[in-house]
Amino acid sequence: MKTILHIGNYVFLMLRVFKKPEKTKIFINNILFEIEKLGIQSIGIVFIISIFMGAVITLQTAYNIEVSFVPLYLIGLTARDSMFLEFSSTIVGLILAGKAGANIASEIGTMRMREQIDALEIMGINSANHLILPKIIAAMFSFPLLTIFSMFIGIGGGYVATLLTNAVPPGEYLYGIHYYFIPFYITYSLIKAVIFAFIITTVPAYHGYYVEGGALEVGRASTRAVVFSSILILLFNVILTQLLLA
Repeated sequence: MKTILHIGNYVFLMLRVFKKPEKTKIFINNILFEIEKLGIQSIGIVFIISIFMGAVITLQTAYNIEVSFVPLYLIGLTARDSMFLEFSSTIVGLILAGKAGANIASEIGTMRMREQIDALEIMGINSANHLILPKIIAAMFSFPLLTIFSMFIGIGGGYVATLLTNAVPPGEYLYGIHYYFIPFYITYSLIKAVIFAFIITTVPAYHGYYVEGGALEVGRASTRAVVFSSILILLFNVILTQLLLA
């Protein structure tokens, strides 16, 4: 019954969120602010994660090929497809769920605790729309761009690994990057990024919006938000893979 209650409250909140903003100029300014906070400020961590993921995938693939008849360019192909299909969308999504999701839950939860949300409602402002919708739009715009950024950085990280080690000749790696490229893999990854962006913003926002109690409860709400967001990302990763690649 508690699960059904949470689902109902979540749907009710989303119905309030997706309404026409009252002041367009303020709404656009909020979106730009959230793009900077959720997107631009996440570039650094996405860069670090992606470059090391690309390097590790390349080295692990190279060191685990023990048969001589396997062409070395498959190492580059494996690194490329691994970044395109899974790492740049799902793994980066999980990292952003921890970074952005916890931030959203704590921010809105603190506003609830300090009765700022109640003050917005008293002034006749749709607090759910005012606080949450700009975050959703900003994330659904910036997270796919971060995914594309992660793809190129990951491939670059693999190339750097080939230059610094003797695992695979750089020329073979670059040939594998270009070999049998399937453009739909990028589309598939971007679709996942948009869905994950919606999850990463709405689930933590829900947990923060309905928080009750003091600072301790805000912390617990942030933890629950990250846990449930991560679970839903993994669940929808399986669903979308079956729907789009099967």
